[in-house]
Amino acid sequence: MGKYRFGFVVGLATGYVLGARAGRDRYEQIMKAARTFAENPTVQQAAGAVQAQATGLASTAGTKITDSVRERVPGLKHNGHGSHEGNGSSGYTTLSEGKQ
Repeated sequence: MGKYRFGFVVGLATGYVLGARAGRDRYEQIMKAARTFAENPTVQQAAGAVQAQATGLASTAGTKITDSVRERVPGLKHNGHGSHEGNGSSGYTTLSEGKQ
């Protein structure tokens, strides 16, 4: 048994023993504290701000990835109007699809 695996097993066993000793009362105490923390208006506000920022960053990353793909893949162009014609819902169409 490798030293990392042995350490993991020892840690797991130690956690189990300590957890069993603490019992259900300690578990309930920890869960109550966690719920109180999560329901705090300041924590809720901070979580909302983090979520909004993450959504904005994800949108920006998606746009950059799409633009990068468009620059690197020959035959793709943006239709320029925000409509989704051509190959699905990407807003991009191949040059051959754009010709009539």
